[in-house]
Order: sequence, then structure tokens, then C-alpha cells
Amino acid sequence: MKDYQWYSDQWGKPTKDDDMLFLLLTIGVFQAGLSWKVAAGKKESFMRNFCEMDFRKVAALFPDDAERIAKDPEMIRNPRKIKAVIQNARAIVRLLDDYDSFADYLWDFVGGVPVVKQYETQDQVTNTLPEATTIAKDMKKRGFTFVGPVVTCMFLKAAGVIQDQVLDR
Repeated sequence: MKDYQWYSDQWGKPTKDDDMLFLLLTIGVFQAGLSWKVAAGKKESFMRNFCEMDFRKVAALFPDDAERIAKDPEMIRNPRKIKAVIQNARAIVRLLDDYDSFADYLWDFVGGVPVVKQYETQDQVTNTLPEATTIAKDMKKRGFTFVGPVVTCMFLKAAGVIQDQVLDR
């Protein structure tokens, strides 16, 4: 298992770095159906195969690039997820017609301030929230894929846009 500690360290820290946001979204895409440890442990593979997470470069990839990525033995070789990352990169590029950055787009939904959800106990924490569902629907309209309410909620929590506070810790 590759190192996934970086993901635990990043989790919940507000970021407005587009490359980090793209990486966290990519992990969310690949996490679907897998554990977060498996997906987060593939950071090096994602960085290598997805142009160091430069979404502009990823947006320019061709179908043969997706096939090459799928042949990397260190990758999660799901062709639908690989194509989703490329499609999401293209959606981010299109966002730049309306926003200065991917971060501006996401943070605009919450007025630039993290949404803090308080829970009495850890088992009350949910993996979907109305805010995430709203953002997921908008992302889908803008051409993103693999961004259902759960993936989007976990992505937003990882990026610190939504933060969980458990009072009984």
C-alpha cells in the first residue's frame, strides 16, 4: 500500500489551490467503490499519469492517452474513471469562462467560508449533505462526471469546503 498519510493530513484543511482540488476530486472519482486508503495511496500514479495534476494539460489528453494510462500497473485501471478525470479536467477549463479558478467556483457556493456541520457523535456524520448535492447537480450540468452526492460530499470535506465537527471526541 502506497503512502496515504498525506491525504489524512490534508483532509478538511481549506484549500483554494486548483491543482490540489483537482487531485482531491480525482481521488474522489477513483474512490467510488473502493476504500479511501486505496485511492489516496495512488497519489504518485495520479501525479505521473495526469500531468502532475495540471488540469489544463489533462484536458488536452486524447483517447490513446487514456488507454496508455490504463496500462500502468500502478494505476487503478478503470477506463471509465480515467476518462472521467479527463472529462472533469475539461469541465474545469470550461469553468474558467465564468470564474477565475476552480476554487472560486467551489467556494462561491459557500460564500468563501467553510460550512461547518456539528455532530454530537462520530456515527452521526453523514456522507451526503444538501450543500454537496446542490454542488454535484451544478457540476454535472457543467460537464463533470462521477460527481454524485456522496463523491462530491467527500471531495468537499477533503477540500475543507465542508467541515465536520464532532463534539464528543
